[in-house]
Amino acid sequence: MPAEEDGPYDESEGEDEDERRDERAEPRRRRAALNAVSAGRLGLRYIADLTSKETEGVTSVEPVENGWLVDVEVVEDHRVPSTGDMLSIYECQVDDEGNLMSYRRTRTYRRGTGAYGGGL
Repeated sequence: MPAEEDGPYDESEGEDEDERRDERAEPRRRRAALNAVSAGRLGLRYIADLTSKETEGVTSVEPVENGWLVDVEVVEDHRVPSTGDMLSIYECQVDDEGNLMSYRRTRTYRRGTGAYGGGL
C-alpha cells in the first residue's frame, strides 16, 4: 500500500474523524520497514479478519526477501472437552510495508497432539 493511503490496518482505534483529517493535511512520511513484532501483529490481524475464526496466537515470524512469513494458530472447531478442539496453522506473507501478499492453511491437527501429530 502506498505511504499516502490509509488502509484498514493503519488507523489507531479510538481516533476520531477530526484527528484523522488533521493528519491528512500534513505531508505523509514513508513508513519504516516492519520488524518481527509488528509483522507478527499484522499477520495475526489479517488471519483473524480473513478466516473470521478465533486465533490462538502467532507461532512463528520469519524474515524473507521483501517481507515476513508469519504463522498463526487458529481454532477451526471448538469441541467438548477442549482437548478435542481442531486447530490449524495459517501462513501469511506480509511485505515490508505491511501489505498482505498471500495466505494459506498449512496444517490442521487436534489440540494436544501438536502441530506434527505427536503428543505433548
